[in-house]
Amino acid sequence: MAVVDVIKSCLDSIAQISEHVEGAILYLDSGCTESFQFAGAFPVLLKLGVRAICSLENMCSLDSVVNWNSNSDPALKIVVMTSRLLSDAHRYILRCLSTHKGVHQCTVFTSISELAQSAYPDSPLGPDAFHEYEILLLQDYEEIVKKNQKKASHPEVSNFQESLTFEDEGWSRLTSSEEDVSHSEATSSGKYFFGDSHTEYLGKKLVVSVHHFPMILCPFSPKVFVLPSEGSVSEAYLSAKHEDSLSPGLPPISTGVPPDGDDVPPGALLTAHFLYHLAAKMDLKTEIFSLGDLSKTVGKIMTDMSSLYDVGRRKRSAGLLLIDRTLDLLTPCCHGDSLVDCMFSSLPRRERTTSNSSMKGSKTQLKLVPSSLQRAPLDVQIPLGKILQEEKSDTNDSQLAERIEAFLGGWDACNSSPETVDLVNLCNKVHDGKSFLSEIQLLNGSFVSTETFRGTPYMEAILDRRTKDGALLVKKWLQETLRRQNITVNVKIRPGFATKSELQPMIRALAKSQSSLIRNKGIIQLGAAVLVALDELHSTRWNAFASAEKILSATAGDTSQSLGAQIGDLIHKSTMLGSDGDKKTEHLQGLLSFKDALLLMTVGYILAGENFPTSGSGGPFSWKEEHFLKEAIVDAILKNAPVVKLKFLDGLTEELEANLNRKKSEDTIEASSDLLEFDDDQWGKWGDEEEDDDKSDKKQAYSDMQLKLELLDRVDNLFKSLHKLSTVKRNVSLREGTFSSESNFTGDSDSNKSLIYKLLTRVLGKYDVPGLEYHSTTVGRLFKSGFGRFGLGQTKPSLADQNIIMVFVVGGINAAEVREVQEALSESGRPDVELILGGTTFLTPDDMLTLLMGDSSYM
Repeated sequence: MAVVDVIKSCLDSIAQISEHVEGAILYLDSGCTESFQFAGAFPVLLKLGVRAICSLENMCSLDSVVNWNSNSDPALKIVVMTSRLLSDAHRYILRCLSTHKGVHQCTVFTSISELAQSAYPDSPLGPDAFHEYEILLLQDYEEIVKKNQKKASHPEVSNFQESLTFEDEGWSRLTSSEEDVSHSEATSSGKYFFGDSHTEYLGKKLVVSVHHFPMILCPFSPKVFVLPSEGSVSEAYLSAKHEDSLSPGLPPISTGVPPDGDDVPPGALLTAHFLYHLAAKMDLKTEIFSLGDLSKTVGKIMTDMSSLYDVGRRKRSAGLLLIDRTLDLLTPCCHGDSLVDCMFSSLPRRERTTSNSSMKGSKTQLKLVPSSLQRAPLDVQIPLGKILQEEKSDTNDSQLAERIEAFLGGWDACNSSPETVDLVNLCNKVHDGKSFLSEIQLLNGSFVSTETFRGTPYMEAILDRRTKDGALLVKKWLQETLRRQNITVNVKIRPGFATKSELQPMIRALAKSQSSLIRNKGIIQLGAAVLVALDELHSTRWNAFASAEKILSATAGDTSQSLGAQIGDLIHKSTMLGSDGDKKTEHLQGLLSFKDALLLMTVGYILAGENFPTSGSGGPFSWKEEHFLKEAIVDAILKNAPVVKLKFLDGLTEELEANLNRKKSEDTIEASSDLLEFDDDQWGKWGDEEEDDDKSDKKQAYSDMQLKLELLDRVDNLFKSLHKLSTVKRNVSLREGTFSSESNFTGDSDSNKSLIYKLLTRVLGKYDVPGLEYHSTTVGRLFKSGFGRFGLGQTKPSLADQNIIMVFVVGGINAAEVREVQEALSESGRPDVELILGGTTFLTPDDMLTLLMGDSSYM
């Protein structure tokens, strides 16, 4: 029987639309680009005959002349693939059509189903969403063409953006920054668009078609996937602001009352539709189980979508387990022993292509919802250029940089008049500090899940590896690749270890020639990513976090006083960084910053909530212990004002920085005055001068007291949020039930395992799981309500009886959980089970800090 493979399903879906993309200019939005990069879909698209693959958000008139195939005829087709709602992508699609000349056919593929497009809150589209959008797009396009015809006959009217107006409130308008880009593109392409043949647009009517393409996901391996960071599904909020909410990017705290009706957040709706169509595309008939309030809502929506037609089709049976991320916030907050987690936390990410603040669609019209939920891009930027740079090759690198920059400047010359394009000046720019070579980030690598070593996918092999084991495996791959290429490297190899001094010479040797660099790009990129993760600056910080978390976990088994003292000690130590922030000296590289201390305090409160009963203050600590922590936080903020950029301090940051700068200047003046000795000091000050100084001191003391009171009020709000975190696991029946005494089925060593591990261990062992809800399908409900009276009732299926189990965490996953899922599966003795793990996004500890205390929090 065929093995379930998420990557293969994604590539097969692309092959099924070959007739649409052949000979077309393909525009991908940032979410689709991210998805296809991980899936390795770009070679497949080019084999299918795509003329060019371009960015939807950053489209340019030059896209029409790029052609990867030999056909030189002008493009007549445009295909747009988007991971967003049609209302959000509309302005970009319209800009594509208005820029290209002679396009007769426009095909739009969206990952959001037709039903979800219409059901989304405040959506401008009705039940027949795709057909309605085809009509609206044609109307807007023809309106632009007619206006441009008038402007062609009246050259004095030159404001192109007047044509991009939409009477419907549902369509987003271009922001000011995008208006400038679009205006320059329109004027630069004027000879193509506003020429004598502008009547051609009305002579040959544009044909528009919209289709659903659900397989927009980011597969890390054939069995692990997350959703694109800039897609509508991952950016839709999972909880509105109320007393049980922590962040729009996380499900609400489970209270036993799942949201229903108008209270269902858009994120739950879009997630349910995505999972339903994903299962259908993979020919899976799912039995749905859920744990957590929002997961129950997602499961209910999916069962309501099922029909008798689905039952009659030949599909493989599979179990779908939905879990709320808020049931286990500790695992993604901690720095576990995972190479992939360490790499994602150490490597810089691609900048976001779009800003949600410019989206004026339905998303921002909802009440009690932040204007933006920005997920961190999954596309890491592996600094290959920096790693491959030789110490003694400054001359060659400079010549290469000059040639590349001159070429890029000449290519972009259409945006300026010919007389201003001077290649000599472009070459001279290389020596300037602001060379745009740094902006385009030459030689940056990325992860591609289909890159393999002798048939073994790199990402799949290291995804569940610990840091040391994963680094050793990459070292072994580098050695075998060098051996196969007959390349010798003069480096001392230590068995059982993988160090930067060993890996870097091997990577440079493989990349010495262009042919070798292209042929071995997969292992070179992966080796470079491991180098960054093993760098002393990143590894020391990661290990410091891990050690602090172990101390907190051990102290949590003692008393609340001990745990509170440990948290306070971490906060005090974080102030040793001073106000220099990221400017760490060598002896302070392993020291954690104040922000890091706040993340550790979050971990401490979650641990305290599991181990200690609630005190009178409403939190896990006594009033005295918490007062001590508040004072420590206030002192740390006053000493670290310039580097503390958190949401609960919004509006107060400038005053804190001014206060800190004033105190520094006063200390400097006082220190310098102590060095000066004057003979007339013995006379002191006259009465009036002393009185003025007293008034100034009193005024300053009053101002300082006001600032501190305001800061204390903000810190009180911070601790209210921490109280919520401490109640999360106490509200879960799973923790209060048999899982609290794990000696029944696991050892004490499993006490620090993730919730997914414990849940799967229990499910595969065929134990009952308190709070796990089964969602009966249409036929199941029919048997239960109708035929059940005749003794034909349907027995409740068990998740353990399924040979295919898909676990989806609403809110996100991390790589440590991937490893623990594999451990649970291997320990169960069920080699026949195929297990797929998915999540809303890929979470790092820094992402969790942003969700709980940063811009994406409800604090």
